[in-house]
Amino acid sequence: MSFLPVSKQDMKNLGIDNLDFIYVSGDAYVDHPSFGVAIITRVVESQGFTVGVIPQPLKDSDYQKLGRPNIAFLVGSGVCDSMVNNYTVAKKKRDKDLYSEGGKYGNKPDRALTVYSRALKRLYPDVPVLIGGIEASLRRFAHYDYWNDSVMPSVLIDTGADLLMFGMGERVITDILNLVKKGVPVQKIKDVEGTSYYSEYDNLSKKVKKAIDEGGNDDYTILPSFEEVKADKIKYCQAFVVANQNNDNLNATRLIQPTKNGYIVQNKPAKALTQAEMDFVYSLPYERTYHPMYTLGVPAIQEVEFSVTSQRGCYGNCSFCAINFHQGRRIQNRSEKSILDEVEMLTHKPNFKGYIHDIGGPSANFYNPSCEKQLKYGVCKNRNCIGTEKCPNLRVDHTDYLNILRKARQIKGVKKVFVRSGIRFDYVMYDNDKTFFKELCSNHISGLLKIAPEHICDNVLELMNKPYRKLYFDFQEMYYKENKIIDKKQYIVPYLISSHPGATLDNAIEIAEYLKSINHTVEQVQDFYPTPSTLSTCMYYTGLDPRNLKPVYVPKSKKEKSMQRALLQFNRAENYTLVHDALLLAGRSDLIGYDKKCLIKPYKPKRPIMDRKY
Repeated sequence: MSFLPVSKQDMKNLGIDNLDFIYVSGDAYVDHPSFGVAIITRVVESQGFTVGVIPQPLKDSDYQKLGRPNIAFLVGSGVCDSMVNNYTVAKKKRDKDLYSEGGKYGNKPDRALTVYSRALKRLYPDVPVLIGGIEASLRRFAHYDYWNDSVMPSVLIDTGADLLMFGMGERVITDILNLVKKGVPVQKIKDVEGTSYYSEYDNLSKKVKKAIDEGGNDDYTILPSFEEVKADKIKYCQAFVVANQNNDNLNATRLIQPTKNGYIVQNKPAKALTQAEMDFVYSLPYERTYHPMYTLGVPAIQEVEFSVTSQRGCYGNCSFCAINFHQGRRIQNRSEKSILDEVEMLTHKPNFKGYIHDIGGPSANFYNPSCEKQLKYGVCKNRNCIGTEKCPNLRVDHTDYLNILRKARQIKGVKKVFVRSGIRFDYVMYDNDKTFFKELCSNHISGLLKIAPEHICDNVLELMNKPYRKLYFDFQEMYYKENKIIDKKQYIVPYLISSHPGATLDNAIEIAEYLKSINHTVEQVQDFYPTPSTLSTCMYYTGLDPRNLKPVYVPKSKKEKSMQRALLQFNRAENYTLVHDALLLAGRSDLIGYDKKCLIKPYKPKRPIMDRKY
């Protein structure tokens, strides 16, 4: 095994004059399957093509360091959207970048996908540029952009890319490579599932022109145009709903969105990978660490170095989550053997200390697809598998995942296997067999169980598509009872979101009262971040629930957002003024005083009100 070429010297050492593909990445080069650049380049290599990596280019000479590729440039902005990576929700520049050497900020430009693609088109105008990754997926249609506070067209327009690969890209890139092997020029590839492109009318195929002329047909659905969704929020909602309902290969149509002087054409999403294909992807010869040119290391490797991905996709369908539109709601998993082989391999790493940090995916205990119907007909367009309500067809069974955890614990050299990628507590509660829950408490928690109720007010939870608070309280009670039985002092760390659409100041106060009642100090609060193409972002921009067009209250002012956030950390001295103002504004002066129920005293404290931390 060896890293892929990052310099002309590397190419010379391998006897390569010109690479077939060059991947331009917004992250430092980490050859680990948690990083998209690693997976896609290793898949390309496995198909018999040569490929190199240009990580985080800043100047023209960086883009030119590997020369001109024989076939195409592949461009991805990194694991994290470049704007989310570079800015806090308050639109302040971050001071760290975990995906850069030494965590140093400043190696990834804003809107990296656009910057990289434009540079390549300027330097190599005749070489195709194919974009992919989460920044491409979430911006493939017209979308609300939080940082510009405006509706922007598909990223295909700004980048000038020849093709956009959306979703998880292994099958997409493989299908493209198969056509290239047959001699099809990349510029001519327009029908591969999991891709979209921009074209003027005259250059479209006959079948696409026919669909446009007919106003749509059984194969193609016409979305409201970019100009319409920019001008009309109801049209924006309508376009959003149709795009989200056509995100599964088994029941999606192709989509067309008129944009400027042409059309965005999206093919059906790529077919889900089979288990054997997932196993193949994770068996490729990754170096599993950062390139040795990074003397200061790359901090992002620390969380994943001894973690194992067991599945991808999530049928939780949380309104604020980008996974729905990128990975999709269909679970794709690896075989037990593939997962355990990776665990065993990790035990031989020189810095392995006996601890597997995680075996999981977006939701650790969603190892299998939600139901059998989904495998035949695709995910339901108008029904959720789980969330505020549980679908009667949901298959609740932890057996396969539990067996993997049990066997992983028995591998020589493994002291402990943690589950850190997030447990869906509602799925645990729906399982009548509590064996998994008991073993989770006994064997797979390091003292703190991180779960995500996200809120405790039912009106907000409905908009989030999260279970009602009673279920969370029931889980909490069951958890502490179990830990008392097994004589362990283990606590719950709830993840909470402030200022989500629908959340009022009264709701934030209700959360604060709840935290006070359980004597819990919240270390981190996530203020709602409107990332492109999520349901919650659609609500944030339009003030409407796109599913029914009912008005939704949206906290947008800096003052109110600061108040809601401060209320979730009411015990901090630096938040006193904001909390005080919020309570007076809401008419809740009864929570200012010396009573046990009060959140703050009548005067500003010199130290936190509560010192207990979990």
